[in-house]
Amino acid sequence: MPRQKRWQDLVPVAELYRGDATPVTFQGRELAVFDTTNGITVSLARCTHGAANLCDGYFNGTHIECPLHQGLFDARSGAAVAAPARVPLRMIEARCLDGMVQILF
Repeated sequence: MPRQKRWQDLVPVAELYRGDATPVTFQGRELAVFDTTNGITVSLARCTHGAANLCDGYFNGTHIECPLHQGLFDARSGAAVAAPARVPLRMIEARCLDGMVQILF
């Protein structure tokens, strides 16, 4: 029987890089927390094309560029929007509650 997901604390909002991507390790997984123009989103941190850490890439508030091959992803939805990236990011449902970023995990 699959484990039921529940909201879990990830990182205090005050520790995020404002308007940027913040790397966070959670249960051995590298995650990227994006402070987008539409709010906080969370994805797996590795590019789906070259496995580079996206937190090292350029972020403009909506899109994150992979630092390895310059593939581009929409940090709000995870969509791959520029080659060589073709596979979307795996997004993790997130919310902010009482000053804490939480993920449904």
